[in-house]
Amino acid sequence: MPNILSTLIWLPTIGALAIALLPKNQSKTGAAIVASAILVLNFLLLRQFDSTIPDFQLVENLPWLDNLGLNYSLGIDGLSLPLVVLNGFLTWLVVCFCDRQIKDRSQLFYVLMLLIHAGVSGAILSTNTLLFVLFYELELIPLYLVIAVWGGSQRSYAATKFLIFTAISGILVLVGFLALGWLSASPTPIFDYSALQSLSLPLNIQIVLLLVLLLGFGIKAPFVPFHTWLPDTYVESTTPTVMILGGIVAKLGTYGIFRFCVGLFPEAWTLIAPWVALWAGLGVLYGAMTAIAQKDIKRMVAYSSIGHMSYILLAAAAATPLSLAGGIGQMVSHGLVLALLFYLVGVIEEKVGTRDLDVLNGLLNPLRGLPTTSALLILGGMASAGIPGLVGFIAEFLIFQGSYSKFPIPTIFSIIGTGLTAVYFVILLNRTCFGKLDNATAYYPKVSGLEQLPAVILTGLIIFLGVQPVWLFRWSEASALQLVARMPEAPILVAEKASTQIDNLIFSEKTK
Repeated sequence: MPNILSTLIWLPTIGALAIALLPKNQSKTGAAIVASAILVLNFLLLRQFDSTIPDFQLVENLPWLDNLGLNYSLGIDGLSLPLVVLNGFLTWLVVCFCDRQIKDRSQLFYVLMLLIHAGVSGAILSTNTLLFVLFYELELIPLYLVIAVWGGSQRSYAATKFLIFTAISGILVLVGFLALGWLSASPTPIFDYSALQSLSLPLNIQIVLLLVLLLGFGIKAPFVPFHTWLPDTYVESTTPTVMILGGIVAKLGTYGIFRFCVGLFPEAWTLIAPWVALWAGLGVLYGAMTAIAQKDIKRMVAYSSIGHMSYILLAAAAATPLSLAGGIGQMVSHGLVLALLFYLVGVIEEKVGTRDLDVLNGLLNPLRGLPTTSALLILGGMASAGIPGLVGFIAEFLIFQGSYSKFPIPTIFSIIGTGLTAVYFVILLNRTCFGKLDNATAYYPKVSGLEQLPAVILTGLIIFLGVQPVWLFRWSEASALQLVARMPEAPILVAEKASTQIDNLIFSEKTK
C-alpha cells in the first residue's frame, strides 16, 4: 500500500474532523470505524516490514520548508514499528470498549483521542527532527483537554501541571535540535536524522546537546526527579485517558532517548552512560519503594510506572544488543501491562466506589465480589513483577542480561526493584482480592462480559507474547544491532556476535 505511513497519521486526523461534523449519536460508530481501520493498517504494515533491514523502510520525503530544513520525512524501522502498532492497538481498545466513563461531550472525546493518536504516530514516524518536535507538541493539546474536561476533582491542577512539565520538555527538545542543526556547518540547517548521524562535532558540544535532549525526554518519560506530574495526572485522569497516556504517550520520552540520544551521540553517550545507569537504578528503587507506601491503588500503579520506565533507561545506558532489544520490548510490555492494570483499577472503582486499600477486601469472593476482575488483576500484578511466561519477564531479563556486564551495581539495584515490585503487588492483591467481605455492604454490581472484554484482550496478549516472545522481539533485532554498531567500543563484529546471543535467548524457534 503506497504512503501507508502518511495514512497512519492523516486517517485519524481526517477521521476526527469528520466525526466532529457527524450527529452526536453516530460519533461512537464513526470513531470505532476509524480506529478499526487504523488497526487493520497496522497489520498490513507488519506484513510489509522486513525485519532483516535495520534502516528506515517505506520512506516518504516531500519538500516543505527547505530554507528552514523542515521537510515532511517519514520512515519506520525496528525501533519505531512496535510503538506504532502499540499506539494503534491501544487507541482501538480505548475508543471501542473503554469509554463508559465518558458520559458528556463524548463526540469531543473521540475527536481528541484520534488527534492524540495522530500526533503520537507522527512523532514516532518522523525522520526530520523538526517534524518530530511538531508532532511531539501537537499531541499535547488534545491530551491536556482530555484531562481537563473529563478528569477527577483536581483535574484542572493535574492538567495544568502536565501541560507545564511537558511544554518544558518540548522546549528543551526543540532547543537541542535547533542547536544541532545550526552547528552542522551547512548553508541550510540540517534536521534530517540520517544526515545528523554523520555529523562530526567536538565532544564537549556533543555532551551539552545530549544533556539538553536527555533532560527534555526525561521529563516526558518521566524519570526521577522530573516525575512529579505523573502521579497527579494519572490519578485524576479517566481510565481511557490514563491507558493512552501511560501506555503509549509517555513512551515518546524513552523512544526519544533511544532514537536521538543514543542514535545521534554515541561517543558522548558512552561517557555519560555510567551516570545514566546509576540514575536508572535509583529510579527503579524510588518508584518501587514509593509505590509500597501508597494507600490508593491507582496511585500505587502510577508510582510503579516510574520504576518500570527506569528499566528502559538502564537498557539505553548499557547500549548492548541484548539491553536495547529488551528496552524496546519493555516499552511494549509496560504499555500493555499498565493499560491492563489501570483498566482493572477503573472497573473496581466503578463497581465498589473506592480505591482505598484500607477499605477494599474480599473482591475475589465468587458470589458477591468481582472474581473475574480480581483474577485478571492478579495476573496483571504477576506480569508487572516479571513472572516467567508473561511478557514482562523476557523484556526485563534481556535488560538485566545485557546491562550487568557493563553496569553491575545499577543492574543489581534494578533486580532488587523487581523484587520490591512483587512486594507492593502482594500488598495490593492481598488487601484488595482476599479477606472477608462485609456482609452488610458488599453487594457489588456484576461486571458484564463487555466490560471484561478489554482486560481479557490485554491479558491474552500479555500471555501470548510471554510464551512466544519472538512475535515481539523479531522486529527490533536488526535496528538494535545497528545502534550498537555505532558505539565507539562496539565494532560490528561484536554486534554480530551479540546477534547470536539474541537468537539463542529468544529466537530459538527461528534457528531450528
